[in-house]
This record gives sequence, C-alpha cells and structure tokens, in this order.
Amino acid sequence: MNNENKHSRVDNIQRRRNRDFKSRGEPFLWILGGSLVIGLMMIVGFVALILYNGLLTFYPSRIDVVKLTNGSVVAGELVRHETYRPEPDKIATLPEAAKKELKTSNGYLKRYLYKTGNFDLYNEDYRWISDYEIKKISQPQDMVYVERMEWGPFIGKINSVDLNGALIDKDKLSWQRLRKAHKEAEKRRQRIQGIEKGQLLVVNHYVESNRLSLKKVELRDGADSQAYKLAEKKFGAEDTKLETEYRELSSEAEALRQIDSKYTITISDVENKKKEMKLSDIVRFYRANQLSFWNRLGIYFSRWVEFLTQEPREANTEGGVLPAIFGTFCMTVLMALIVAPFGVIASLYLREYAKQGRLVSVIRICVNNLAGVPSIVYGVFGLGFFAYVLGGSIDQIFFPERFPNPTFGTGGLLWASLTLALLTVPVVIVATEEALAAVPQSMREGSLACGASKWQTIRRIVLPRAMPGIMTGLILAMARGAGEVAPLMLVGVVKMAPELPIDQFPPYIHLERSFMHLGFHIFDLAFQSRNSGAAIPMVYVTTLLLIVLVFSMNIVSIIVRNRLKRKFFTGHF
Repeated sequence: MNNENKHSRVDNIQRRRNRDFKSRGEPFLWILGGSLVIGLMMIVGFVALILYNGLLTFYPSRIDVVKLTNGSVVAGELVRHETYRPEPDKIATLPEAAKKELKTSNGYLKRYLYKTGNFDLYNEDYRWISDYEIKKISQPQDMVYVERMEWGPFIGKINSVDLNGALIDKDKLSWQRLRKAHKEAEKRRQRIQGIEKGQLLVVNHYVESNRLSLKKVELRDGADSQAYKLAEKKFGAEDTKLETEYRELSSEAEALRQIDSKYTITISDVENKKKEMKLSDIVRFYRANQLSFWNRLGIYFSRWVEFLTQEPREANTEGGVLPAIFGTFCMTVLMALIVAPFGVIASLYLREYAKQGRLVSVIRICVNNLAGVPSIVYGVFGLGFFAYVLGGSIDQIFFPERFPNPTFGTGGLLWASLTLALLTVPVVIVATEEALAAVPQSMREGSLACGASKWQTIRRIVLPRAMPGIMTGLILAMARGAGEVAPLMLVGVVKMAPELPIDQFPPYIHLERSFMHLGFHIFDLAFQSRNSGAAIPMVYVTTLLLIVLVFSMNIVSIIVRNRLKRKFFTGHF
C-alpha cells in the first residue's frame, strides 16, 4: 500500500512538472528564441561574408609562378582553392599520381584558382590549376603587376622602357625614374581627358544650344522671318568662334597624344610573349613580391580612393563607381522628398478628416495591397505613364525643337524617383497612420477645448508627436527604394552614364538625364559582364558600398527621429 502511494505521488509530481512546463510556455519560448537566433545568424553571416570579401578585394597579393608538369608556366595571384570531384569520363585520362590521390581522398582532387590577367593575350582573366598539374611554385622578385586603362591587369616582367627615343633596358632601368616618367604620363593623360571630356564638351554644348535655339525660332516664326535671319546671323557668328576654339583644343589634344605615344614600356609574360603599351595607359604598377606591409597598405587605400572617386572602366569591372554613388544618392533623396508629403497628406486625410466607413476601409485595403504589387509592374507603369505620356507631352509643349530626340519622353532621374515614390508610398501611409493613431485622443480634445481649430491641433499637437513614427516609415521607404533595381531598368538607369545629372550648364540640375545606380551596377557585374569570374570581387565591394550608403542615409534619419522622440516624450504617472 505504501509503495502504491509512493508511486502515485511520484506520478502526480511528474504530471505537475510537465503541466507547469507547458503552462509557463517554455516550448514556445524556446521556439521564439531559436527563431530569433537563426535570423540573427543569417543576417550576421551575410554581413560578415560581404565585409570579408569586400574589404579584402583591393588588398594586393603575391604573384606565384607555377611550373606545370606539361612544361608550361602560369603566373598570377592565388584567389582561392577548393576540392572537386572530376567527371567520370575524365578520370581515365588523369595521370597515375592523380588516380592515387583520388583513391586516398574518396574521389576528390584539389585545385587552385589563379588570377592570371593578360586578357588581350589569352582571352581569359582566371585559370584553374589542379594539384596534380603543379610541378613547382616560385615567387620571383622581378614579377610586376600592371593595372591598365584597358584589357585589365598584365602580369609579367619589364623588358625595356622607351622615353621619347631613349631606350632603357631592364638592367639599366631605375625604378625611381620609371615612376617619375609614369607620373608625367599620367598628367598628360589627365590633360587630354580634361580637353576631351571637359573643354570640348563645353564647346559642343554651346554649339548644340545654338542649333536648338535657331530651330526654335524657325518653328515659332518661320524660316523666312526677320527674327530667324537675325538669329541665324547671331548664332552663325558665335558658331564660328566656337569652331575656332574647337580646332585649337583638338590640335592641343592631338599634339599631346603625339608626345604621349613616344613614352612606352615593353612587358613580357612568363611565356615571353611581349606587349608594348604607352605609359599613360597604366594606372599603377608594382613589384608584387617585393612589397612591404606599408607598401601594400598604400596600394590598398589608393585603390579605394580610385573606386570612390573615378568612373568605371573595362566594362565596369575595374575603376570607380562615382557616377553610380551619385545617381543612387540623388535618386533616393529625390524619392524621399516626393514620397514624404504625399504619404503624410494621404494619411492625415484618412485618419483625421475622412468619415470612417466602408469606403475608407476599402481604400486602406487597396493601399495595403499596393505594397504587395511586384516592383516591375511599377516600372512598366512609370515607363508608360511618366515617360511616354507625361514626358512626351512636356516635350511637345516645351521642347519641340529637340524632336525627334526625346528630352523628358524617355527614362530619367525624375521618372525613376517618381516611380519608386509610388512603390514606397504605401509604406509611408501605413506607418504614418499608425503614428497618428498612437497620439492620445485626449491631446486633441484638450487642444480643441482651448479654442484651437482642427488644423491648428493637427499641425501643433498631432504631427509633432507623430513625427518619430513618420520618420520610421520614411526610413523603411528609403531602404526599400535604394535597393530596388527592376523598375529602374525601365525608367532611367543605364550601364554607363557619360554625364552626371548635375553639371555647370543651366539649369544645373538635369532631372531628365539617365543615371547609374549601385543596385543595377551589381546586377550588370554579376550577370552581364564578359567574365563573371573577374567581376565577382567588384560585386562584393559594390554590395558593401551600397549597404554602407543606405545605412548612412538611414542613420541620419534615425538620429533625427530620436531627437524628435526626446523633444516630445511624455511620461505616464
């Protein structure tokens, strides 16, 4: 009997423990905590992957010279290594050493990816080399890594330098003299670019402006009118001066190119294939196997400066992304300036003025459904309505002299910003409504009781206290808009924009121009590059830059929001 009571007591205690465990919600708590940990691990892992690959992209590595068993030689930077399983039909063709390795490694072999450069010689930037193919690896001290304006990097040895007829062999070549000659060549290249992309561009702009102005007079008054003849005489005199200036600048640029062509360098790869190039075509060069830590750090930061301040080159796989940074920032700010007033006004009407009923409920449902519409649909709408209908009408009214070339009747910065504003306005409306609803009704009643009008109550009581929530919605809208790519591909973004939306010509801000965007730049590198392998490092570093840019814009908004919270914070007693 005592044993039965004891067992009964033990069972009751066990059941009570199980019941208490479930009633306290421990299983559900563990599920929630586990989900949070998994989500955080995914986010941290993604950010860590981007940081690791992005920050190390520009760090210079040593150059390995790999002698293969078949007698050929390969030189390049070691990018990564991996194990792989060879295809069954190729196993029979492998050498005996590789077959033995397959048996000891469960059918796997090891291979290495080298960045070999020299694309103009071999039509490839990277090469895989299997472990069994390697006979010897060395790191000669005279191997040079050359970054060029075209054709990507060149890896090899310097043979000779021709400095305006003075041929200097590699044995007599001074590194300091070569660097001095390269700096002078860089100045010539920058001067030529300044003439072609600066001064000649200004001359061409004024010539085109005169042509359009004359055509405008013709359309307005006719080709036989006195006004047209006076304008033709005036613009003809100006064009004559501009043509003279154009010829002078072109002659100066041609003279500089003639001088520049006399300063060349001859480099050969490890298989002794020679390549002659102008010194001005070289961006930077260094002896990779002789660099100290501080030398590598200097090259690393110089590459970052180039990346942030220069235009892209070599099909966007090298150079900088300044136009994409500028375009992304301008589009995001313009989108925020457009979406904020529209979203806030719509929310104010729905929450404060509209009579709550079936119609308002239907409108809210439609707004929530708009947030789930695919972004490409907004792109098609933006192209059809903003660019073709609205932009085409603007061209017919204000820019008839530019026909058949469209001005606003094609994709541009303004239409892209409006399209993304439509895309993100539901987010702002929902967030603003929630912020307005969070303001206590007693504040409204107290303000009205003191004699304030409804608008005065909204402007001085409701809006200031709802502003932190409104800023939260705006932050979410900016984050989504800055990362969208699909609609931008239809309404203004391009692979390479020769002109920035802001320049020295009136009206100085040209919202009708196409622009570059970091999101599209990443897409272009990953899927439209001639060599996706060569573009992978730039994909990581551009993704890192986009994350930093969005984070920087959001952190400014968060600081403003927190200041507003502190200003209008009210405690509960």
